[in-house]
Amino acid sequence: MAEVKLHGAWASAFCYRVIWALKLKGIAYDYIEEDLSNKSALLLKYNPVHKKVPVLVHDKKSVCESIVILEYIEEMWPHNPSLMPSDPYDGALAHFWIKFAEDRVRFRTLANAFISSLFSCLFVIRENDQSSIGATVWKKFCSVQDQESTMKEILEMLKTVEEHGLGEKKFFHGDIGLVDIAFASIVYWLQIIEDVARV
Repeated sequence: MAEVKLHGAWASAFCYRVIWALKLKGIAYDYIEEDLSNKSALLLKYNPVHKKVPVLVHDKKSVCESIVILEYIEEMWPHNPSLMPSDPYDGALAHFWIKFAEDRVRFRTLANAFISSLFSCLFVIRENDQSSIGATVWKKFCSVQDQESTMKEILEMLKTVEEHGLGEKKFFHGDIGLVDIAFASIVYWLQIIEDVARV
């Protein structure tokens, strides 16, 4: 089997999409943590256009962008569990909801701003005043109106998904798949923001 490597960053919810898919498929891989403030020559070589993570390298060929990587993983290793429905109509619905996850949420910007602010705040907040870190970060990266608007947008999106996509099901197509992984990364960061910022 060809070597699989994943270039990622611990703070990227989009990298977790790829990690979860690889683990669900049982694909062995090497993880390379990237310092996004000092990008490695390998990251720049494998993703010269966007220069960001995640990047999957398989057989010395790179695949970039989390959803594109998920689709590659499914096509390259179609064995169980299958992460996409085999029925063409159900597959089209899956693609619709994945696109919805990507298009409807300002989450990439939100998460990046949050993480940047978190690091800058950690340097200025005293060690004995840990309780104010979340509130300081939340206030630093957006105004009260932005906070409320962002949380409202995310909750409305999740309500739409629940009402029109999931219904009474636990996963979109019975078993966990690419749609669930796409939304899980959003929920992952939403939970962290709620915990840290106490919103």
